[in-house]
Amino acid sequence: MMPYRLTPRGGKLRYLPHIVLCTGVLIVAFPIYVTLVASTLTSPEILSGPMPLLPGPHLVENYRDALLYGAAATTGQSVARMLWNTLVMALVIAIGKIVISLLSAYAVVFFRFPLRMLFFWMIFVTLMLPVEVRIMPTYKVVADLGMIDSFAGLTIPLIASATATLLFRQFFLTIPDELVEAAKIDGAGPLRFLWDTVLPLSRTNIAALFVILFIYGWNQYLWPLLVTNSPEMTTIVIGLKRMIGTGEGRTDWQIVMATTILAMLPPIAVVVLMQRWFVKGLVESEK
Repeated sequence: MMPYRLTPRGGKLRYLPHIVLCTGVLIVAFPIYVTLVASTLTSPEILSGPMPLLPGPHLVENYRDALLYGAAATTGQSVARMLWNTLVMALVIAIGKIVISLLSAYAVVFFRFPLRMLFFWMIFVTLMLPVEVRIMPTYKVVADLGMIDSFAGLTIPLIASATATLLFRQFFLTIPDELVEAAKIDGAGPLRFLWDTVLPLSRTNIAALFVILFIYGWNQYLWPLLVTNSPEMTTIVIGLKRMIGTGEGRTDWQIVMATTILAMLPPIAVVVLMQRWFVKGLVESEK
């Protein structure tokens, strides 16, 4: 039996969804294309509008200068260093959130100990606290521990995640009790059951959360702005803001545009490489 599909009536209307999709893609992609073109031009060519909409001959030169030197007059650091700082921060935040959330949800679901639901709701209540409410006490703790201008200060305060804990808990509740009993009969302890059963069943959820949390860590602005003072610890989002000169400062727009394109590449690569797992983790209902 052929699957039933909805199709627009009329010969011309069947092209309407494609037209809408193409229009949406153009609206989203055109600013990115303009940024890419600007990254291949010189600063006078960008500022003496209208700017050309065809790539220029300075692509290799601009990207080389961005990676090796950056906007030295404003950030004092190369883009390569800022990309490395941001990559470390994003990976540690994503992996740390997944590990801690998975273990905390595993403990709440599969262990029976006093006040376990109270602890879960204490974690859940933190979702109701805006970042602005928690940021100053968190900064005070980080400063007292001497973690300013360090990767520990950038990542540790952002590792805990009530959202990921809730998502893992809801998935763990769908694991049949018969599977738990079978693991006990086979002599599997808590760690073996976690490693051999729970983790394989959770791989699509882990992949979907990794993509979301990696992009969350990569795009952080407020927290790195507070805890980093030295140019060596500047992240790419902070660096982009500082590259735009103010007052008498000159802005190397071709370097700014090249840096913008470079800043988009790692998140795009993560989404493309993990797209299949990401989609399965969001829509898969049968485990």
